[in-house]
Amino acid sequence: MDNKNNNDNNNEVMEILKKYEGVLKGHFCLTSGLHSDTYFQCAKLYQYPHVVEKLARLLCKKLNDFDIDTIISPAIGAVIFGYEVAKNLNKRNLFVERKDGAMQLRRGYSLKNNERVFIIEDVVTTAKTIGETIDAIKQYNVNVVGYGCIVDRTCDKTPYKFVSLLKQTPMVYEPCDCPLCKEGIKIVKPGSRFENKGSI
Repeated sequence: MDNKNNNDNNNEVMEILKKYEGVLKGHFCLTSGLHSDTYFQCAKLYQYPHVVEKLARLLCKKLNDFDIDTIISPAIGAVIFGYEVAKNLNKRNLFVERKDGAMQLRRGYSLKNNERVFIIEDVVTTAKTIGETIDAIKQYNVNVVGYGCIVDRTCDKTPYKFVSLLKQTPMVYEPCDCPLCKEGIKIVKPGSRFENKGSI
C-alpha cells in the first residue's frame, strides 16, 4: 500500500511538472556543471501560487516525524517553495543568498543555538547548494534536522537523505564525455547560479 501511494504521488507530481512546464527536454548544463537531457525548471511552477501551495502541502504530509523550528532555503530557486512549506507548517522562514561567491545568512537574520533547522530545496542533483547552505549557518551551531525538496536527482549519492516529492534517476554526463555535445546539440544553461555569475 505504501509503495502504491508513493507511486501515485510520483505520478501526480510528474503530471504537475509537465502541465506547468516544470520539466524540460533537450541539452542542458546543470548548475553542477554536468550535462543532461532533462532539466527540472521549478521556477515555471512559481507563476501559479495554487500549484506551489499544493506541492508544499504534499511535502508537509511527509514531515510529521520532524521536530522543526525554522525552514531555511537557498536563494533564488527554493525561496518561494521554502516559504510555502514554512507557511503550511506554521514555522519561521529564512533564506540564505549568494554574496561574493558564497552563500550567506543576511538581512538581519539570525539563529539561536541548537535551533532545529530543516533545509528546503526545489531540485537537487549534486547537493552542492545544500552543503553551501549548511556552511552559511554553521556559525550559529544549529541542529539541522532534515532536508526536503520537490525533485531528488541525487540517486542517494550524497551525504544527505532527502524527503522528496519525486525521485528521478537522471541521465547526466561529464562535459568531456557528453553524447549530446558530440551530436552537436545546442546546450542551454538555465540555472539561476549562472545568472548570478556564481548548482543544482
